[in-house]
Amino acid sequence: MSGGDASVHASAVKVGGLAVLIRGPSGAGKSRLAFDLVMAGRSGVVERAVLVGDDRVHLATLGHEIEVRPAPRLAGLIEIRGLGIRRCDFVEHATVGLVVDLDAADAERLPPPESLKTSIFGVELPRIPVGRGYSPLPLVVAALTTTKS
Repeated sequence: MSGGDASVHASAVKVGGLAVLIRGPSGAGKSRLAFDLVMAGRSGVVERAVLVGDDRVHLATLGHEIEVRPAPRLAGLIEIRGLGIRRCDFVEHATVGLVVDLDAADAERLPPPESLKTSIFGVELPRIPVGRGYSPLPLVVAALTTTKS
């Protein structure tokens, strides 16, 4: 591992070949979005989606990529509001391809290009800032299934 290695308060789901890293303050809906993505994968809205980790994940640089892994004690566990902590399928690691920031202060209807990128340990990644009160799933599905015009 070169560069960084850190445990962060975030969730991650591998959708197709790359992971969506979901960041945000406590109560912002990270677990909900993670589960929504898994369900979207099951229904064919996005490619197959599998949990990497919920609530706390480890990030590390691997060459020019960011790898995400579940926190060992939380591997395979996800919080479902109204049901509690549930066990589900998970993958041991994935390469981050998209970052979603929930309750983002810089979320705008037509965001400037610079707000659609973020850097983790010096690796630039595409980013979606989602404002408080907005449903993040349609934005993430759009980012995963459409291209820029």
